[in-house]
Amino acid sequence: MSDSPQPYRVLARKYRPRNFRELIGQDAMVQTLGNAIRRGRLAHAFLMTGVRGVGKTSTARLIAKALNCIGPDGQGGPTIDPCGVCEPCMAIAEGRHIDVVEMDAASHTGVDDVREIIEAVRYAAVSARYKIYIIDEVHMLSKNAFNALLKTLEEPPAHVKFLFATTEVNKVPVTVLSRCQRFDLRRIPAEMLAGHFAHVVEAEQVAAEPDALSLIAQAAEGSARDGLSILDQAIAHAEMGEGEPMVTAAQVREMLGLSDRGSTRRLLGLLLEGDTAALLGGVRDQYALGVEPLSLMRGLLELVHAVTLVKAGRDIATPGQSDEERGALADWASQIGFGPLHRLWQLMLKGHDEVATAALPIEACEMALLRVMHAATMPDPSDLARMLQGGVPAAAPAMPGQAPAAAAPAPEPASSLPATFEDLIEAFWQKSKGHLAQEMHDCVGIIRYDPPMLEYRGTASLSPDFATRIIPALREVTGVAWTVTQGEGEAKPTLLANEQRQLADSRAAILETPVVKAAMDAFPDAELVHSDEPEQWSAEA
Repeated sequence: MSDSPQPYRVLARKYRPRNFRELIGQDAMVQTLGNAIRRGRLAHAFLMTGVRGVGKTSTARLIAKALNCIGPDGQGGPTIDPCGVCEPCMAIAEGRHIDVVEMDAASHTGVDDVREIIEAVRYAAVSARYKIYIIDEVHMLSKNAFNALLKTLEEPPAHVKFLFATTEVNKVPVTVLSRCQRFDLRRIPAEMLAGHFAHVVEAEQVAAEPDALSLIAQAAEGSARDGLSILDQAIAHAEMGEGEPMVTAAQVREMLGLSDRGSTRRLLGLLLEGDTAALLGGVRDQYALGVEPLSLMRGLLELVHAVTLVKAGRDIATPGQSDEERGALADWASQIGFGPLHRLWQLMLKGHDEVATAALPIEACEMALLRVMHAATMPDPSDLARMLQGGVPAAAPAMPGQAPAAAAPAPEPASSLPATFEDLIEAFWQKSKGHLAQEMHDCVGIIRYDPPMLEYRGTASLSPDFATRIIPALREVTGVAWTVTQGEGEAKPTLLANEQRQLADSRAAILETPVVKAAMDAFPDAELVHSDEPEQWSAEA
């Protein structure tokens, strides 16, 4: 017997779930399968989909165990809790069961490979309760292969079960999907992964900081296999203490090229303060420590997202979160509005995409952050609208820590501002703006006149673009920026209407005098003519 040591098994293989209790993060699917087994309502085909490393193939093998388990005494039936010690369970776990066939569709894509399955399903299982076909990455099958499988998949023999696994369910034909019971395996939460890794390092007799495990769990992005692979690498990377490795957060950050959260917070603080030199220096310091520019941008994005969630009232506290970090998030959330936060997110997201494709990543990172910093001095769209309407520059929103820019003194009303609306019209005539003056005379009813503020209500004949023409004209005529609004309240009659009313009253009074009345009675066809009436041009005409 050889005394050579057994070859090392990587953690991703060593800690594959052996039963459904060890399958983390998929409670809904386990409950559905358990109920189906207990009630005898087993589908003939299952489709597992989800991101890489979430447990699709492992789940398929566990289902194969559950359906073929015979129990330690050899008398058991299908169960959601396979024993793991009977011959079918052990053979399936070791990949040697003759009735459980695994096929990688990535390397067996053709119709001939599927035809072999179609021929084999006609024969009963050799030793198991069910003959099970596990097809991994099923979306890689060709169109002809899928078509050849359809009939068998729809009406398979009672002793056959199909288990499909895929990361790209959108590439599986709808005709196949409709013949399968689908399970969407969820991403495993980072907290759950960190707890799982804690059990793994304990079993491996390796010391690890909780922050280190949290970093690995976050880097795994919901994939248990990816997380175990990173943990394996971290253990190999760890320094040896007193005979045993110690996985630290600093070593994990160095290995993955990550920036520590404290450094990321400092960079965001410098960005919000507008300290250009310190910001660029901090970026270069992180780069010198091995932090990738893309990782730096991602860390800043995550921090901006966290601030936004805190401002929205969501509790994002985690067990490993320091009081300093919680305080910083709360301070930023109280100082920055939703508008600047959304703009900050969009700018940094664009910068992240630029860094990902840039030929010079660190330079692209610096330029992206500088663009974010200088964009903070730009006004919001609402401010721009007010600037265009009123002609007054709006103060740019200051970021936390930035000294607010000195507000430009508001222009004081000139002493020569027209005291009345009639005076304003006269001023327009004096500045050779007769058409606008006539429009104001004939078609504008005043709601409020308080220079330099004008609120009016126009008649039906007022031109639609009056508001856009009157604002710059008022500034040109008076030298002051006016606030002009078109209201819906009760307005005074237009000056033209007043003049027409006065003329009508004067004419009625003249017609009531005895001499004119006698003349009109003597000459019924006569007309009263005002010879001295000035000729008026009306916009109403």
